[in-house]
Amino acid sequence: MKVRFKATHVVLAMLCVMYFITYVDRVNIGTAASEIQKELGLSNTELGLVFSAFAYPYLLFQVIGGWVGDHFGPRKTLFWCGMIWAAATIMTGFVGSLAALFVARFALGFGEGATFPTATRAMQYWTPASRRGFAQGLTHSFARLGNAATPPVVALLILWLTWRGAFVVLGAVSLLWGIAWVWYFRNEPKDHRSITAEELATLPARPQGARPKVPWGPLLQRMWPVTLTYFCYGWCLWLYLNWLPLFFKNTYSLDIKNSALFASGVFFAGVIGDSVGGVLSDRILERTGNVRLARLSVTIVGFAGALLSLLPILFVRDITVVALCLSAGFFCAELVIGPMWSIPMDIAAKHSGTAAGIMNTGSALAAIVSPLVAGFVIDATGNWYLPFLMSMGLLLLGGFSALLMHPERPFEEAEGLVPPGKVVAAE
Repeated sequence: MKVRFKATHVVLAMLCVMYFITYVDRVNIGTAASEIQKELGLSNTELGLVFSAFAYPYLLFQVIGGWVGDHFGPRKTLFWCGMIWAAATIMTGFVGSLAALFVARFALGFGEGATFPTATRAMQYWTPASRRGFAQGLTHSFARLGNAATPPVVALLILWLTWRGAFVVLGAVSLLWGIAWVWYFRNEPKDHRSITAEELATLPARPQGARPKVPWGPLLQRMWPVTLTYFCYGWCLWLYLNWLPLFFKNTYSLDIKNSALFASGVFFAGVIGDSVGGVLSDRILERTGNVRLARLSVTIVGFAGALLSLLPILFVRDITVVALCLSAGFFCAELVIGPMWSIPMDIAAKHSGTAAGIMNTGSALAAIVSPLVAGFVIDATGNWYLPFLMSMGLLLLGGFSALLMHPERPFEEAEGLVPPGKVVAAE
């Protein structure tokens, strides 16, 4: 009996693999940091600068990349993004100075900047509206699986091939994904050779006519609370991604293998959190029909849970307890991913790539500031716990700013296309 996979499932699986690979290529620097720091003679402040290099073009290309994804389609956009970030990852294995390392990480951010907004655009028409929270939660759970797998995988590659060889191998894997994507994916589900009528019937209808122009002013006005909330989440995320292996290594005098294993355990909690958050949000939406309740309830609970989970590490020094607290904090923080990435589709269906890019500028900006501040604070005080205290303040702010979001109001209503108060299923 021949097994046939639905085209919609294959596309979602390919996006999951992309999220996995992009995060492996983002956070591999954290595991290799101690070896790179030793070979190139970098301080923690200089290392923070290297960590942030990825985020400068990543920030710039959130909105630009979202527009590119909307304009040229996810097929070509994600292919060329994959080629660029793969080349940047390989290039990292050949650097010989702080400046060269900064340039390589900068190029990586250039390649990955448009990926998530464009992936949201792909999901817009390849995922039923009722499954958006699940799809976003699942894809981002694979990103966190990439986080969890990276420390032990990179540590092993370093032992076998040195840190330089590790980057070359990981970049080659990215090249293979890009080729597979452009071969299989089609921007229009109806144009795919394997799509069935049953699958098409479950997917949102594509708007007819010319592609609408992006109403930047009104869209920015609707999205700024979402961007602020995501900045607060991103501050915590990038602290974890960049500094966690070094936190365990330097605070508890662990070697690279053991510090990688502790970091991997913490990151794995995020895999579960991403999936749970998306499923919870969809379940609440299904039972209540209330979009705002479905998105905000999970988001606020996630911020509050992350804050409360991190508090004990300020008073306890036992490595097992600290690792469990960090894991619980990461799990709770990741609950917000599914609902947050559904909000751009809820608010602005016709401009979902651009809206997602606007939202993700918050995380991209945090990716610049968070590692820089953490590196400076650690060098200035020698205290590895202070950056986590700062993250707690941002988590508190994120919980309050989430109350300003209104995903229940489709953007078409703001444009005067839908009568005020009418509930519309976002397409």
